[in-house]
Amino acid sequence: MEYHNPVLLQTSVDGLNIKPDGVYVDVTFGGGGHSREILSRLGPDGKLFAFDQDEDALANTIRDERFSLINENFRFIKRFLRFYGVKSVDGILADLGVSSHQFDVAERGFSTRFDAELDMRMSQKNDLNAYRVVNEYDDANLKRVFLDYGELKNAPALSRTIIEAREYQPISTTNELKDVLAKYLPEKVRNKVLAQIYQAIRIEVNQEMDVLKEFLEQSLEILNPGGRLSVISYHSLEDRLVKRYIKNGMFEGEPERDFFGNYSVPFKIIDKLIVPNNAEIKINNRARSAKLRIAEKK
Repeated sequence: MEYHNPVLLQTSVDGLNIKPDGVYVDVTFGGGGHSREILSRLGPDGKLFAFDQDEDALANTIRDERFSLINENFRFIKRFLRFYGVKSVDGILADLGVSSHQFDVAERGFSTRFDAELDMRMSQKNDLNAYRVVNEYDDANLKRVFLDYGELKNAPALSRTIIEAREYQPISTTNELKDVLAKYLPEKVRNKVLAQIYQAIRIEVNQEMDVLKEFLEQSLEILNPGGRLSVISYHSLEDRLVKRYIKNGMFEGEPERDFFGNYSVPFKIIDKLIVPNNAEIKINNRARSAKLRIAEKK
C-alpha cells in the first residue's frame, strides 16, 4: 500500500455496519485501501462506488464487477450516483484531507519538505492553484484564507508581507514562499506554522470546506434510513463541521424542537469520537491527527 496507508481502516469500515447485498460509497478512493476492505465484506450482490478527483488514483482501480470508480469530486456525489441509476445507499465512507501519495509527490506542492511549483490542486482540472492564491489575491482575501483556514493570528502581517514581496517579482515556488515569510518561521515552531500556512492555501485552492458541507448535506439525502456515515478528518476545521452536522443536521444555529420540546435531528451518533491507538500511529505517523465519527440516519 505504497500509494496511501489507510488510517483507521478496520474501525471506519466496521462503522458502516455492512450488509452483504448493500450499496456503499467510498468518496475518497486514493490507494483503494478502504474500498478493498468494503468489497471484502460485500456479497456477490453488493455494490461499491468510489470517487476520486485525482487522476493519479485511477491507476489503483479495482477489477471487480461490484466496483465502479468515478473520477470526480465527491461534492457531486448525488449527481454521479444518479448517472449510475443509484438514488439511495446504505453507507458512505470519507477519509478527508490529502493522501500520502499527494504529500510524497514533490511536484504537487502539498508538502513542506520539498521545493515545488505553487500548485496544491487535488484535481489538475481546477483553474485555481496555489500560485494564483499567493500572487493574485488581494489583502482582504489573503487575510481571510490565513485566518479562517490556517487559524493564524498574524494573518494580516503574512498577507502584507506577501503582497509587498510580489510587487518585485512573482512568488512561484514553495521555497520562494518560505523565503518571503522567513521572519514568521522561527526554528522552534517553523514546521507547525508552515503546516498551517500550507493548509490554509490548500483548503482555499480546493474549496475543501464548501465541498465538505455539500457532501454532508447530500449524504443525508441519499442515505437509506439506518444507513451509516463514517468520516475521518484530520484538522479541527473539518472535524467541527462533521461533528456539528451529525449532531443536529445543521452547520449553524440550532434544530427546531417538536411539540414535546425535543430536538428533531436526522442522525443517531454511533460511538464517541474514535482516534488511532499508539500502535497505529507508530506504524503510520500521519494517523496522529485523525478523528473518526460515525452516524446512522434515523
